[in-house]
Amino acid sequence: MRIAIIGQQAFGKSVLEAFLARGDEVAGVFCAPEKPGARPDPLRLAAEELGLRVFQLPNLKSPTAEGALRALDVDLAVMAYVLQFAPQSFVNIPRHGTIQYHPSLLPKYRGPSSINWPIIKGDTETGLTIFRPTDGLDEGPVILQKRVAIGPEDTLGTVYFDGLFPLGVEAMLEAADLVVEGRHTETVQDEDAASYEGWCRDAEARISWSAHIDMIHNLIRGCDPAPGAWTTVLGEKVRLFEARKHQVRRFGDVQGKPGEIVGIAEETITISVQGGTVEIAKVRTEAGKKMSAAAFAKSLGLSTGDKLESHAAPDLAAASGQ
Repeated sequence: MRIAIIGQQAFGKSVLEAFLARGDEVAGVFCAPEKPGARPDPLRLAAEELGLRVFQLPNLKSPTAEGALRALDVDLAVMAYVLQFAPQSFVNIPRHGTIQYHPSLLPKYRGPSSINWPIIKGDTETGLTIFRPTDGLDEGPVILQKRVAIGPEDTLGTVYFDGLFPLGVEAMLEAADLVVEGRHTETVQDEDAASYEGWCRDAEARISWSAHIDMIHNLIRGCDPAPGAWTTVLGEKVRLFEARKHQVRRFGDVQGKPGEIVGIAEETITISVQGGTVEIAKVRTEAGKKMSAAAFAKSLGLSTGDKLESHAAPDLAAASGQ
């Protein structure tokens, strides 16, 4: 088939390579303009190295964008990690329209941080959806879905790179074939089951040491590696990674007070929370340096009994935009 790729970053690059590897023709690639000082977009670089036509347009709503897609004369447009709004006048141009990837089981977790929130909220399953883009955010009819389990120690990184990323590339190929061959179905999303989640950024990633162990553990792993759940230590913002929880079974097992360091091992530090302790293996400082949690504690002269910052627990529903 003859297609246009609309996307960016590593996922967009992998989708491009997957279509080319099986012999499809990529007539052109649309990428969002890169911000000054940002790393080069892997999709753009790959497309240019292959000699493909690349369009970096400030938006996809302009006559310029529509004219560029129309001139490519493609069977299908494939949206692989797109943050720009694409109107119906754009997505309906290809002979078989456009398909889009979203990393959640729509209609649940519409929105930009749809991988973080299921982990933060303690879900045991997520997935991906290939759907028809409409003018509503992530609201179009569903073509196919794939499910991905979330294990108790999974992080944003493992769920995405081990599951949603590779399955998403395969699903794009499968959905493209179904659509172009006329074998697909389109299922309208159930609005009664829908939820929208906003960005998971620093405001949402701040740790409250007075929260329950499950909330803290889920927040850290749902923000690992980005944006990085954080706290302050002696006034310095520090992001925490590679967390393991250790629940207490009886009153006599309780150690310290919430937010207090109760153990420093060779590589990790252990912090008391409601319901047990959380062991942290890695931290990253505001200077961008990532190191073992124990090395960080040593660098600041921290010892057992020292307490990390505490603040009021956030309202997760409000923080996620519900």
